[in-house]
Amino acid sequence: MDTPQLIRKRFVPPEEVELKDDILLYQDEEKIITKWKVFRPKKNFSNGVSCYFLKKGWKISKFLQDDGTLYCYYCDMIETEYQAEENRYIFSDLLADVVVMPDQSVRVLDLDEIAECLEDGSITAKEAQMALKRLDTLLQEIYEGRFSLLTAELEREYE
Repeated sequence: MDTPQLIRKRFVPPEEVELKDDILLYQDEEKIITKWKVFRPKKNFSNGVSCYFLKKGWKISKFLQDDGTLYCYYCDMIETEYQAEENRYIFSDLLADVVVMPDQSVRVLDLDEIAECLEDGSITAKEAQMALKRLDTLLQEIYEGRFSLLTAELEREYE
């Protein structure tokens, strides 16, 4: 199977970026796993591994420091569009994010961006609802102690 083209679409700032340097580690009907390096230098992390949960609408990333230690898990609510003729995945970032730190503390981010984008029309009510529903489902997984089941794929070694 040919390696698919991966595109990240964002609403804030509005952009579409091909993730051409990401390395595909694994793919099936339910998930895609990639490893990557940051686009622009960051103070706290330089690389990571991401699992796109295609049916659940989440991208869970393990952000790693230069020495390979965990900085945090970063969870994006996404909508996935697959364009079969081009073998292309477009992952739209639905703005709401969850950060899980190594001490298991949890922060929800960017809900204000959903409100602002609804106001200016850059997202639809359907997209906002989708983001909030997916956020709620992920938070339930975290609060009920099942987050490690979701991150298990990021702990595997792929060759």
